[in-house]
Amino acid sequence: MASALDSAWQAVTGNLSEFQLATVVTFLIHETAFFLSGLPSLLFERFGLFAKYKIQKKSNTSAYQMRCVLRLILYHVCVNLPIMIFSYPAFKFMGLRSSLPLPHWTVVVSQVVFYFVLEDFIFYWGHRALHTKWLYKHVHSVHHEYATPFGLASEYAHPAEILFLGFATVAGPAITGPHMLTLWIWIVLRVVETVEAHSGYHFPWSPSNFLPLYGGSEFHDYHHRVLYTKSGNYASTFVYMDWLFGTDKDYRKAKAVEEEEGKKKL
Repeated sequence: MASALDSAWQAVTGNLSEFQLATVVTFLIHETAFFLSGLPSLLFERFGLFAKYKIQKKSNTSAYQMRCVLRLILYHVCVNLPIMIFSYPAFKFMGLRSSLPLPHWTVVVSQVVFYFVLEDFIFYWGHRALHTKWLYKHVHSVHHEYATPFGLASEYAHPAEILFLGFATVAGPAITGPHMLTLWIWIVLRVVETVEAHSGYHFPWSPSNFLPLYGGSEFHDYHHRVLYTKSGNYASTFVYMDWLFGTDKDYRKAKAVEEEEGKKKL
């Protein structure tokens, strides 16, 4: 099995330089994961599909959705791609490699788990800082233009915020200097997670119904629909940071009220 995977890896990557793999291919993997996972909720909202699972009853107009998509393409090409290019030497210095052998699955899993935990910790404090008055007004308010989020709105943000919070995503890989395969798996999982959190839909199969401490779409949707000074729910993936520091109190109260009203209707 290992030799077969090694052969497949060599066939896919053998004709490309490590620089091309770390920049162009990584960018394409990010874009593919982002748009494939983000487009469904946009289409659900546009055509009124799965309405009973939609968290907010409001919907964005087609023009508002398209505005988001066009700006995302601009930001990705003009901000994300240059960051990948200019950060390559640092990643290479820290040990990023694409050569064989591929890392053992236990190494991949342990590193990705570490990335999620570290990213969530850094993101919490950075995101909380962005909700201070000046930073919110001049930077983070761009992301909150979409009070009714949909998957693709997850990466709609001021360029300064892309740099600021993007550090949380790359910190783990920068520390460990992973194999390229591990980096790509991390990027795909992180993209899918943040898109799900911004999807605007809570399905019976949503990860938050099965994964302890996972925030998900309901948790983050609340963050978007209330006043920025009261929003809380600052963490990206898990709920424990907000619980520890009491920044989810209003959300918990709102959930309790919703559940009580639901019982009265039965």
